[in-house]
Amino acid sequence: MFHDRARIHVRAGHGGDGGLSFRREKFVPRGGPDGGDGGRGGDVVLLCDDSMRDLQSFKRWPHHKAKRGRHGEGALRHGDHVKEVAHRYSGARDFLFLGRGVNYPIALEGALKLKEISYIHAEGYPAGEMKHGPIALIDRDLPVVVIATPGRVYEKVLSNMQEVRARDGRVIAVAVEGDERVAALADEVLSVPRVDEDLSPLVNVVPLQLLAYWVAERRGCDIDQPRNLAKSVTVE
Repeated sequence: MFHDRARIHVRAGHGGDGGLSFRREKFVPRGGPDGGDGGRGGDVVLLCDDSMRDLQSFKRWPHHKAKRGRHGEGALRHGDHVKEVAHRYSGARDFLFLGRGVNYPIALEGALKLKEISYIHAEGYPAGEMKHGPIALIDRDLPVVVIATPGRVYEKVLSNMQEVRARDGRVIAVAVEGDERVAALADEVLSVPRVDEDLSPLVNVVPLQLLAYWVAERRGCDIDQPRNLAKSVTVE
């Protein structure tokens, strides 16, 4: 964990397929061995990948704050369609979730929520690594949820969708409203509002949460108290 009163320095680096990644490089205390203030101060130097070409995006977050609520409401606007899709695929035994860059963690979140409340085996995977294993599982019985909103890796995600379709996989795409290129490759489209790429995870997670909810509801699962899960973990 980073120190409570550490100052943060960010330096551009390389790595990944457009994802946001940080690692702690070093802690430099100020004012002596204990930082001059009881060990409560210092500089944390981080290394981030070159996808943060616009580090100024951090400065835009306060400006976006007022818009986040509207974007979330926009994603909820298609809730009835998500429910229909969920009911159609509620009998599946497995799901695969694919995401790239900033939306890879959202693919993981979508898979996690589906498995923990519907008891369906679901796996989140970086779309760029699909050919290194998961592609062998794809057939007409495997729904593949692909996060395909605009961004630096958009074209690569479309290529992933083509690969899934070529193997008779069922594609459920999270895409911006009116995206005809995604619609042409997907069996189902879960629409979200168009937002800045850096904000897209906050919007894209909404239909995935709803998908998990309605699949679980259709299967008769106890959504409020999933089996084997506790509100808090007291043992390791």
